[in-house]
Amino acid sequence: MFPIRDHNPSGRTPYVTYMLMAMNIAVFLSYVGVMDNDRAINAFFFDWALIPALVTDGQGYTGIFTSMFLHGGWMHLAGNMLFLYIFGDNIEDEMGHVGYLVFYIACGLLSAGAHVLSAPNSPVPMVGASGAIAGVMGGYLLLYPKAKVDILIIFIVFFRIIPIPAWIMLALWLGMQFIGGVGADPSVGGVAYWAHAGGFFVGMVLTIPVWLRLGGPRFWNLTQGHPPHPEANYPTVRSRIPKVKRK
Repeated sequence: MFPIRDHNPSGRTPYVTYMLMAMNIAVFLSYVGVMDNDRAINAFFFDWALIPALVTDGQGYTGIFTSMFLHGGWMHLAGNMLFLYIFGDNIEDEMGHVGYLVFYIACGLLSAGAHVLSAPNSPVPMVGASGAIAGVMGGYLLLYPKAKVDILIIFIVFFRIIPIPAWIMLALWLGMQFIGGVGADPSVGGVAYWAHAGGFFVGMVLTIPVWLRLGGPRFWNLTQGHPPHPEANYPTVRSRIPKVKRK
């Protein structure tokens, strides 16, 4: 189960979102050729990824920034770019291009700080734009909690696309981060759950001024949690596998 699009069209071209996607893809392509070389990729990540133990010792500060443009594989990159594409354009629309860029970087930096706090002595490199994108998702939840998000559900040979309110999808995602974070040891690697959760809450907090500018509670009352403009409509897609009736 994963989101494929929302029903919330933006009013301006999201140039910064497209630029961030292009940068992440370009950076990944610059080193993907050495991914199979353990020594080379470890040396690369040591120089550019976020290593909490180094930051705790007063070193490796550049990794707090550069790590948000690195990814550990094709699926890691694709998943992050999909979420950024779905949710980023609307936040950029409300904040403006420059404000959105500052917001994105701030979410990435502060989510990295959350990861360092969760595992201050970990020597494992952390990479990924997930923390910054989690901030975008947090801002989206504050502004458009009932915007429709299409979810693709795949179960063996059955698939279906269904629209659900954004708050359900984002709450499920956030809940998974808390469950994963409680059950995982961040010092031994794996998913940086607390960076995701931290980025999400940072994004919500940093979006509060925008929400207040729009009217705060009055904005919610006016729109009932939906986007303040007509939502896009897409045809419902169902699995074409024929159903066999019981005799």
